[in-house]
Amino acid sequence: MKEPRHWNIVNLLALTTVTLATVTTTRGQEVPFSGPDSRVPDSAMRNVVVIGFVGGFVSRDDAKHPEVQFADYLRARYPTIHAEVFGNHNGKSALHQVMRLLDTDHDGSLTAIEKDRVTMIIYGHSWGASEAVMFARELGAMGIPVALTIQIDTIAKPFHKSLTISPNVASAINFYQPKGPLHGRPEIVAADPTRTKIIGNFRMTYDDLPINCNNYIWYARVFNKPHHEIENDLRVWDGVASLIDSYLSGTTTIVETPRPSRSPFFRYLRRGAQADTASISPPEIAIK
Repeated sequence: MKEPRHWNIVNLLALTTVTLATVTTTRGQEVPFSGPDSRVPDSAMRNVVVIGFVGGFVSRDDAKHPEVQFADYLRARYPTIHAEVFGNHNGKSALHQVMRLLDTDHDGSLTAIEKDRVTMIIYGHSWGASEAVMFARELGAMGIPVALTIQIDTIAKPFHKSLTISPNVASAINFYQPKGPLHGRPEIVAADPTRTKIIGNFRMTYDDLPINCNNYIWYARVFNKPHHEIENDLRVWDGVASLIDSYLSGTTTIVETPRPSRSPFFRYLRRGAQADTASISPPEIAIK
């Protein structure tokens, strides 16, 4: 696979607006993209579903992990959407739930209109990021569009093609870090660049900004800390929240809330280098 090309922030402005300290960006495919799916004219009719996947063998309700708290944050900010987290080994349960949520007339099958009205967003960390890609592919096989996939330090699960984004996904973004025995994949690509926008592959480093990882047991912090630092990095979650805002603005009710780095849902992450949230520069990622 061809190595991603490194770009500076100025060059990325044509694709995204990004303000990230210690982030090196790489550019994905340049293809036309019109932003969030707006084929259904009545925005109030949009059925917004956000599915998150935790990494490793983490429980879906383990509040020590930001993937779980992020779903709580989303439910508070967008009270009319459905946001739910699953274990990365529970893709079938997640699929069953999505089918139930999309079947708005409760007739046991999905119509073209029901599929067309969904705004689907999927995110995950580690094995959860790998599951996010596979889950989007499974939805594509059923003719269900996905507005956005978000991968954080992807570790490929066995038999998963975690780097290629399926054509039913309108847009995808990848955050990764290169250190430690477990480190994320540096580049995602579109199976069909005419249908999928790769927003970017963002390289995060923690040599000069160590992140507190006390939500993990000691040997994970000793032997594989960078993989968990990116998961706990409030800059990443601020960037993801900003990106989701750009997709849901005008399609659902939005309640004014602090960004994740200042939200009470993420207070346990505000330690060490992240204790002073005023010093955190939130990334501003917007589709152009």
